[in-house]
Amino acid sequence: MANQSLDRRQFLYSAAGTLSANAAVEAASNRPPNVILIVCDDLGYGDTTPYGGPIPTPNLARMAQEGVRCTNYVTAGPVCSASRAGYMTGRYGQRMGVLDVFFPHATSGMDLSETTMANMLKDRGYRTMCIGKWHLGDAPQYLPTNRGFDEYLGIPYSVDMHPRVMMHNLQVIEQEAPLDTLTERYTERAVQFIEEAKKSPFFLYLPHSMPHIPQGASARFRGKSEQGLYGDVVREIDWSVGEILAAVKKQGLDSKTLVMFSSDHGPWYQGSPGRLRGRKGSTYEGGMRVAFYARMPGRLPAGRVYDGLMSSMDIFPTVAKLCEAKLPEKKLDGVDAWPLLTGKTSNLEREGILYFMSKNLQCVRHGRWKLRAANFNSPIYTPPPKDGRMNIALSHAELYDLETDQDESYDVAPEHPEIVKEMQARLERMMTDFPESIRQAWEETKARHDAETRSAAPPRLG
Repeated sequence: MANQSLDRRQFLYSAAGTLSANAAVEAASNRPPNVILIVCDDLGYGDTTPYGGPIPTPNLARMAQEGVRCTNYVTAGPVCSASRAGYMTGRYGQRMGVLDVFFPHATSGMDLSETTMANMLKDRGYRTMCIGKWHLGDAPQYLPTNRGFDEYLGIPYSVDMHPRVMMHNLQVIEQEAPLDTLTERYTERAVQFIEEAKKSPFFLYLPHSMPHIPQGASARFRGKSEQGLYGDVVREIDWSVGEILAAVKKQGLDSKTLVMFSSDHGPWYQGSPGRLRGRKGSTYEGGMRVAFYARMPGRLPAGRVYDGLMSSMDIFPTVAKLCEAKLPEKKLDGVDAWPLLTGKTSNLEREGILYFMSKNLQCVRHGRWKLRAANFNSPIYTPPPKDGRMNIALSHAELYDLETDQDESYDVAPEHPEIVKEMQARLERMMTDFPESIRQAWEETKARHDAETRSAAPPRLG
């Protein structure tokens, strides 16, 4: 009888253990996926090897082999803060007053009514962390730990802004952060976070401070590339990607983690836009189009290259759908890009993508076509003209077929007047629900064109 009681207890303990293990397995399988978003600062479209760049980037090449990359991925803006607002909210910065860049001790930041990706995922039960360059306001209320992140470590703006403080959460821990160890420090904390957060779904946002000038690379990478310090920096960023992928694999999270890598916009004075025209601060493709990689074994195909148009603002709704998170009530400008990333469609359904520089609208893209409707009266990184820098509507809008002319060299508007008309209509429809200040700026741009046209008109004869 005693043996029977013992056997019964052992059976119950064994059954309970089996049920507990099964419950743990089921809970893990039902857990929403982890999300890692890595965004570089000023990395050019043509800087990494899968996009034809000369700098060895073997880990990004592996990401491309094991996942997907996109050739027509554009950001929400050609300057830092506007682009980052797009990543974090899925909306144009022009909707929330993020037009250019925020400087140290700014009294403003990204509007506090905006829902960040961290807000959205934290409500879903995610552990969240931001490591690196934030650049959406450095006053306490605008910093990451007040925007949905559990923890923050990094420099809150660009490395060429001073004081170049290192912050942990809301506290300054270094008055002048050294450049040479930045990528290394960010990476070490990222790997540590993955280890700490492995038992719950997590969101890691890693906006690197590099390769923005001034640049810095650690001793193991300095002087190791054949492209100077810029090449050393990019090689170290590639190393960082490898460390993060290794950490994900070590924790057994490969198939449960979506890892994405991109840039905030095109390169500044150094770096390569590839064959694209323009650079940072320009609404030509070299300022707006960047590399994009995504990897999630078992969920995303391996070795695919997609040419369909995608925006950085699409990351927000894509992550929301993948993680079954609740979308905010405000209108999103991004769309769910999962069908494109999984190869179920070659093109995403959307009205178009607008290209702004500050409050000024200049272009609209739809599929292979890009319409340039306006331009500045001088390059953005030159001293303004005597009468000030102005956005001026082109007397004849320019149309580019980016499928055959990626460097925007040949205006084909005269050959396709019907497409010009269609693109202009798309642009005007999309502008109707922007804030009054943005719509007014567009009306002023068009008025400048009208005024110039009238003043330049030849006198009537007879």
